[in-house]
Amino acid sequence: MGCRQIFVRFASCNLNCAYCDTPFQPSATCRVETTPGCGVFSFRDNPVKLEDVSRLVSDWNSGAYGRHHSLVLTGGEPLLHAEVLQNWLPSASRLLPIFLETNGTLPEELSTVLPFVRWVSMDIKGGDVTGAPTPWELHKQFMVQAAAKLCQVKLVVDARTTGEELLQAAELVASLAPATPFVLQPMTVAGHPALNGLELLDLQSVASASHSDVRIIPQVHPWLGVA
Repeated sequence: MGCRQIFVRFASCNLNCAYCDTPFQPSATCRVETTPGCGVFSFRDNPVKLEDVSRLVSDWNSGAYGRHHSLVLTGGEPLLHAEVLQNWLPSASRLLPIFLETNGTLPEELSTVLPFVRWVSMDIKGGDVTGAPTPWELHKQFMVQAAAKLCQVKLVVDARTTGEELLQAAELVASLAPATPFVLQPMTVAGHPALNGLELLDLQSVASASHSDVRIIPQVHPWLGVA
């Protein structure tokens, strides 16, 4: 949090969470920021060639060395493209450390790219908020696979989040990745957190009964007005 990163957003997702605010369906074009942090975008045909993405990252990194913390793979769900990542990450990871954002449901695909990834940020897709059953067994398998590189495990929460699901999520993190922060992220509605501070503190108290490092971190980019 507070660091600049370069995001590469992959299309498609194997889930369909009710709160998702990302248009992840494949499209004929994609947006590319013209210079880092300028907020001005050009459009390119999809799919973009990997060598073009690498060239862009390299140019940005050489022009502003040390400004960017990492290269973020996000989506959609980037692990749906594990075969592509296996070919690209050996070279991409030499440009910037790789930060993987994932829904934590594809453990086999993770195993094929994990050697090239520095950090894994995993979501727990709680059914109270997503509108679908929580994939507990897949999350467990994924966490076992990713444990050494997990930098956070995140749960999106709102007024529908129950103490039962919150405790189960906290207990899962505590049992399989006890040194990993468990992040409660309030759903963003109209640019603001869906829960107020006191409500979030109550949820943190519940989760802290099972895990020693529970953090409240809202989405920052809506407040800053950046993509």
